[in-house]
Amino acid sequence: MTSRERVLAAFAHTETDRVAIDLSGHRSSGISAIAYAKLRAYLGLKEIPVRVYDPVQQLAIIDEDILKMFGADTIELGRGFALTEAWWADWVLPDGTPCKIPIWALPERDTDRWILRSKKTGRIIAHMPDGCLYFEQTYWPFAEGEADIGAMPDNWSESMWATIASPPGPEIAGTDGMKKLKEGAERLRASTDRAILGLFGGNLLEFGQFLYRNDNFFMLLAAEPEKAHAFLDRMTEIHLENLEKYLGAAGNYIDIIVFGDDLGMQTGPQISPKMYREFFKSRHGAMWNRAKELADVKVNLHTCGGVRELLPDLIEAGADAINPVQINWQGDGTRGTEERFRKGCRSVGRWLRHGANSRGGYAGTNCPAREGTGYHRKKRRRIRISAGA
Repeated sequence: MTSRERVLAAFAHTETDRVAIDLSGHRSSGISAIAYAKLRAYLGLKEIPVRVYDPVQQLAIIDEDILKMFGADTIELGRGFALTEAWWADWVLPDGTPCKIPIWALPERDTDRWILRSKKTGRIIAHMPDGCLYFEQTYWPFAEGEADIGAMPDNWSESMWATIASPPGPEIAGTDGMKKLKEGAERLRASTDRAILGLFGGNLLEFGQFLYRNDNFFMLLAAEPEKAHAFLDRMTEIHLENLEKYLGAAGNYIDIIVFGDDLGMQTGPQISPKMYREFFKSRHGAMWNRAKELADVKVNLHTCGGVRELLPDLIEAGADAINPVQINWQGDGTRGTEERFRKGCRSVGRWLRHGANSRGGYAGTNCPAREGTGYHRKKRRRIRISAGA
């Protein structure tokens, strides 16, 4: 089986020759840049520049030698872009390790911290204080006063999560942006037999939190549902417009489209199943099912935290897989989740505790391996298990 065949067979719930492995197919199966530099040194591999493709979360591009070593079956569409040195600038990681970072997201030093500014207004929208390992949002456009929903998406430039882009980034900006996206996707498709994941986004709950701030958006959902519906209607319209363009350009060259919405936390869902059904289910369904109409793709939802209570609704809305199944959330574990929902939604992560040799599965890391927590050591061990080493 090729890697692409293996992944798609797993999505189809059919037997594979081994467990399909996702390593850096998207952000939550990646690794922090600090940990990645140490991993390469630990494995005795050639020293090469560490490229931080996600400046906010400080995630590294995993190079081909590592992907081959661990039998990775996936690749992210962004790896087909920013291929020349012109797109990268020299920087240094919080531990002093030299690295490369996208030139369009080069941080600025401000006394005892690194900062990122809005390209439109110059406002500081994120910072990474000394001693911190990733950037934190510092400004929320709708946190005070009346939200200007009609100005979306122009005012997204003031939100860290909406404007600090990973590759392809500005490479596909401008009037010929979708043409460049198509060309890059086509080149990547021709160069690999790995399953290609296209990171689209389509966040709804999270986008409300990005713009209003978490506390304000929860209050909006609970106390002012009409305003919440108006905001979410406009968000969905924008996402659907972008989805048409995105899949019109890249749809023939990707296998899986990745939507994102962090619906969970360490203790379970951020919102009740009732609130999910009222505000999000139909809107998620509109996007996920439209994606399947536009292209021959599987829908993978990235959602952190424990979301077991929401799984029936996510399945009904059109999700084919979720990542991660966060095995350390304070619920009743993954075994019951897999046994209950295996016919409807291919869970990712069960193999870690309940049988790495199960066939027809799809294995990805639980969340980006972080430096300073010991998780990078656990991640290496788990990947070796999944590869049968």
